[in-house]
Amino acid sequence: MRTVIAGGHGQIALRLERLLSARGDQAAGVIRKPEQADDLRAAGAEPVLLDLESASVAEVARHLEGADAAVFAAGAGPGSGAARKDTVDRGACALFADAAEAAGVRRFLVVSSMGADARAADGSDPVFGAYLRAKGAADDDVRSRAGLAWTVLRPGRLTNDPGTGLVRLAEATGQGSVSREDVAAVLAALLDEPGTAGRTLELVAGSDPVAEAVRAAARG
Repeated sequence: MRTVIAGGHGQIALRLERLLSARGDQAAGVIRKPEQADDLRAAGAEPVLLDLESASVAEVARHLEGADAAVFAAGAGPGSGAARKDTVDRGACALFADAAEAAGVRRFLVVSSMGADARAADGSDPVFGAYLRAKGAADDDVRSRAGLAWTVLRPGRLTNDPGTGLVRLAEATGQGSVSREDVAAVLAALLDEPGTAGRTLELVAGSDPVAEAVRAAARG
């Protein structure tokens, strides 16, 4: 299986690339900065230098041709303002989905966020409100696409704790945290489970082994 990952140098993406490489899959990670390429190679992934804020659909589609799946794990990141939340977390996701459809890649995973909502209020943090709106709008766009076998994954608060391999994965889990390592493990399992297509799933730490949690989510 060949999987192309947007946001290929992100903390979740690098973990996912290592997992895919270790099981014998091919992984390619889309990055903006040439100096990130060695980190991807060390993770066993092919670096793809491409700026999703300025690239055309055709340019992105060329790198998706022949892939079995696409994962959108990009984000504007901490320290970015509301404008880049929109251009990256929403706009780049829409571009990546357009390109996947153009390249004939049906399996499409989105790393979103718990609480993502295109109508989210700013609350006490306007930038975080913009982030939730951008993620929510991106999720809505992907879920409207009949040409994609999509799954939207909405993790709770992310940590860098070691993964436990034990999670709770459901349409509604309640608030909680989850390690980035376990998020990556769930993404790898979702790639192998077409029965989760068309599902929006929340993810937090729990008591179910990852493989069992994904199988249960596929059953609905």
